[in-house]
Amino acid sequence: MKNNKYIFLVLTCCTLVVTSCMDHYESLPADEFTEDYLFSRTDSNGTQARQFLNSIYGILENGHNRVGGDYLDASTDDAISVNVNNEPDVYRIYKGLYTASNMVSGDMMWSQYYDGVRKVNRFIRGIDRVPFRTTYVNALGEKRPLGVSMKAEARFLRAWFYFQLVRRYGGVPLMGDKVYGLNDNIELPRNSFADCVDYIVGELDSIRDSLRTLPISNAAEFGHVPTKEACMAFKSRVLLYAASPLFNGNTMDKGNALVGYTDYDINRWKLAADAAREFIDTFGDNGSGSVILDDDPRDAFLDFYNYAKNPELIFFRAGGSNYSIESTNGPLGFTGTNLGNGQTCPSQNLVDAFPMIDGRSISDPTDAEYKYDEQHPYDNRDPRLKYTILYNGSDWLGTKLQTWQGGANNPSGGSRYSRTGYYMRKFMGKFENSDSYSNQTHLWVIFRYAEILLNFAEAENELLDAPSKEVYNAIIKLRKRAGIKKGNVKGYTYGLKENMTKEEMRTVIRNERRIEMAFEEQRFYDIRRWRIAEDVFSKPIQGMHITVGNGQTVYSRENLMTTDFDSKYYLYPIPYSEVTKNVNMKQNPKW
Repeated sequence: MKNNKYIFLVLTCCTLVVTSCMDHYESLPADEFTEDYLFSRTDSNGTQARQFLNSIYGILENGHNRVGGDYLDASTDDAISVNVNNEPDVYRIYKGLYTASNMVSGDMMWSQYYDGVRKVNRFIRGIDRVPFRTTYVNALGEKRPLGVSMKAEARFLRAWFYFQLVRRYGGVPLMGDKVYGLNDNIELPRNSFADCVDYIVGELDSIRDSLRTLPISNAAEFGHVPTKEACMAFKSRVLLYAASPLFNGNTMDKGNALVGYTDYDINRWKLAADAAREFIDTFGDNGSGSVILDDDPRDAFLDFYNYAKNPELIFFRAGGSNYSIESTNGPLGFTGTNLGNGQTCPSQNLVDAFPMIDGRSISDPTDAEYKYDEQHPYDNRDPRLKYTILYNGSDWLGTKLQTWQGGANNPSGGSRYSRTGYYMRKFMGKFENSDSYSNQTHLWVIFRYAEILLNFAEAENELLDAPSKEVYNAIIKLRKRAGIKKGNVKGYTYGLKENMTKEEMRTVIRNERRIEMAFEEQRFYDIRRWRIAEDVFSKPIQGMHITVGNGQTVYSRENLMTTDFDSKYYLYPIPYSEVTKNVNMKQNPKW
């Protein structure tokens, strides 16, 4: 009885917000909560069941400074951690300083995701006991008991956990709906990559109509839950990965079905294109319009990370109201509540990826309407640059930033300074003209409409011999929204050359994805699934060295970091402990 009272106290302290009850729930092992309690036949509101499900939501990653205090993108060519000299987790990933027995806990989360799978299976086993009186309206417009939605939500989360495992490790053991005990000796072999993709896609197809659709009527309580839109967006991403070179017959270990398909099949690109097209035709520009791009480039590119009602959002991890992202990543040189730690230092490589305001590359001299100036490098650039990165002269907290050597926002002589001459701007509030930081609602966006357009453009381009008008239009929509000008150079529209080859358009799409989705945990996986990491990492990460003297400001690029990329790094190693305790567990190639 005493234990039951304690359990009741723990659970009732939890709220229905995703992130709020995780700590309370995990204060005791999950198995100490009996299924009779969690799925009580007298709890017609499903209160305990919802709190259990919320604890599973808590396993969803929040990418803000997730990997040892850094963004995952700081392990790519897009950024460097300010703590790089201390070899943080992102540096270890970038340099390959890990093994199967000495892994990077911040991203190699095998046990966490399988813990999520186990909890989902337990939830599915028990939820039908609850006699729900509350109903909801599913994607078909039908009223159903709330438990039907909750079960579909749980299956969505399980599919997400498997996807996270698959894109890190390749094929993994699929556990079905079976609930294993914490101390069970599980010796399941790895399923093939194809098995895992089929399972995830099958689950998403099965549950999509059991979920809600946007907009959520009671967003305060259920705004964080997956919808049919999220289900279809998820399917689009899974199939895009499955069609990509790393997994589509061009694997790191030919003939090994655990790490990818053993043959190339162009139809996989068709499946990916069709999934993205279905989303666009159902909910996007060609459909209901429930998910669209915001036309205002500034508001769209800043607000959708901070405002849950933006029409571009599809699925997100809810966040609290604070200014922790600003204080962690904001520029150095401020004090008090405006103190910034400059954690994430974007690279010159990323800055150079942003085109001019007419969409033309900074290295394209052909009849350029807007010419790139090495000594005025931020003039007439893609507006997304200033919404993504803070650079010398950027407006911030009522002043213009000084990121030159020894400047107010890049002090000399200490251990903490911008490693690249830049600070991250994305995800932070609109503090250009403010006196001080104030609380902001920071969401972690998992799916948004821009990705669907990029997914479609990539898959359709790979499917065809040459890019179609639809491929062009998908990129033009993003560029128009960003504030790119149509331009007056003959043969170009929004910086896109007429009659591009498939290969030329591929380069455009990949770069567009890089700048549009910067710091959203896309670049890390993109350079792997495209199988271009050897080439990407053969080039040094650069910064901008800025000096001021004699009335002149001089900009010069400098090489900062290099690494050697071994093909084994395309996938993480299976944890050594899993291989040693499971005789059927095969390690990834070269590990």
